[in-house]
Order: sequence, then structure tokens, then C-alpha cells
Amino acid sequence: MKMKVRKAVFPAAGLGTRFLPATKAQPKEMLPVVDKPIIQYGVEEAMASGCDQIVIITGRGKQAIEDHFDVSYELEKMLEERGKTDLLKIVRNISDMIYVAYVRQKEALGLGHAVLMARELVGNEAFAVLLADDVIDNPVPCLKQMVDVFDQKQCSVIAAQVVEGKMISSYGVFDAQPAEGFNGRLFEIRNMVEKPKPEEAPSNLAIIGRYILTPAIFDCLAKTKTGAGGELQLTDGMRMLLKQEKMYAYVYEGRRYDTGDKLGFLKATVEFALKRNDLGGPFREYLKGLKL
Repeated sequence: MKMKVRKAVFPAAGLGTRFLPATKAQPKEMLPVVDKPIIQYGVEEAMASGCDQIVIITGRGKQAIEDHFDVSYELEKMLEERGKTDLLKIVRNISDMIYVAYVRQKEALGLGHAVLMARELVGNEAFAVLLADDVIDNPVPCLKQMVDVFDQKQCSVIAAQVVEGKMISSYGVFDAQPAEGFNGRLFEIRNMVEKPKPEEAPSNLAIIGRYILTPAIFDCLAKTKTGAGGELQLTDGMRMLLKQEKMYAYVYEGRRYDTGDKLGFLKATVEFALKRNDLGGPFREYLKGLKL
């Protein structure tokens, strides 16, 4: 039987130090782009891509994430009594959205460790990993594009973005060769190099925060040695998996915003606001009036 991608894992145990002091008492995943938390964009993408189960890896101080996707009886009752039906619908849509399970990661020991924490809930099936910081805007969700590749190839698929120049050394980079189909966007992975010098980068294809992985990744991660700071890196586990199975890089269609970076967060906020029917017009006029 063909494997299907039904579960999506969201690592969300990081401390969000780049956004201090805002993240001192609030998870960075709950920072809003306009009026929606960063993590909700990812959850909605997973849902639109066919996933019906969400696993969120949390840590200390992340209670707000669980509260956000839970039922809020007091708020719903108040909105209902005051006749605010539009707001009531928005609030109920969040809690009715999808089945969400949580796993507590007691220490932030790397992305690979966070993924490994989901092993019991994922079981022996393919699954997606989404890094909420990467908000990707496209009519066809990035993960859905990757699911289409997975359905055909039945191998792990990693999202790739073309990055030119010195910025390539901020990413994991693929050593890959073109594969057939998917309009030249698909590459078979030969190796992965973490943050190479620009002159040593094997390609201009950078690893982005969307993964579809086969369950064999769990054994690989369990056998992978920890690196600097005692962290278990997902890239190291994927490199081991590559010795057992084919893996593909897919250059997705869409606009990516790195909301884990302050400038990327601001860009996402401005551009998503401009797209809104209720805000776009007035906000555009305001921006035009600024003396820049």
C-alpha cells in the first residue's frame, strides 16, 4: 500500500531569544502576523495539504499555544451574549480546526531531538515537519506541492529555495542532481552540507523548513550522535537516511517569509495586511503618505 501523509509535526520548544523581550513570557510561535499567530499559518497549511492530525512539540512556557487551539468557553459565551457572531465564528473555527496532540520536550536539544520526540504519536507512517517560522504564501500550499511529489515518489521530500551569493552560508545546502518531472523543480539529493562557505557550497539550493519524512528517520535519529552543545541535528539524521533510501529536494512555488527574523516578520506583517480586504486599502493609503 502507498504511504499517505496524514500527520504534521511542529517543533515549538525553542526559546525565541531573537524576539526578546516580547518572548520573555509569550511563545514566539504566538506572535501575530496581523491578527493570526505564526503557528496558525502553518497549521492551516498542513490542513489544506491533507493532514488531519497535528503534533506540536512544546516546552516550558508554551501553554499559550495549547490554549489557542483549545475551546475557550468563557470567551465564546461572552461573544454569544453580546451578539458578536463574526468574532464567535473565528474563535470557534480555531478550536474546531483539527485534532492536536502535544509532546513536552524538557530540554531544547536540537531539531532532530524535537522530531524524535514525536515518534510514538507518528508511528510507522510518513509525516510532515513544518517549522512555523517559515510562513510560505502561495495559492497551492507549499506542503501540498510536496505531498504531490511524495504521492508519486514515496520517498522523503525536503523543500528547497534558490539562494544566491553569500546568504547561502546561512543555510543547509543540497548536493543534488535534476530529477524527471515536476517542471524542473525536483532534484535527487546526493548529500547535504550545513552552512558551507559560499565558494564551497555544492549548489544554490537551500534547505527550508518543510519536510516530508518516511518513518525510517526515527531509527536514524536514534542512532545519530549529538553535535555541538549536545544537540541532535535533523540534517545529520537525514544524511544517515540518505544511505538507505532515495530523498528528493523540491523547489516550491511561493513567497517565503522568515518570521523568526525581525525584518522578515515586519515584511510578512506589511504584505499580509495589504492583501486583506478589510485593511489593504486604508493601510496602502497610510503607507503612501509616509515620508520615506
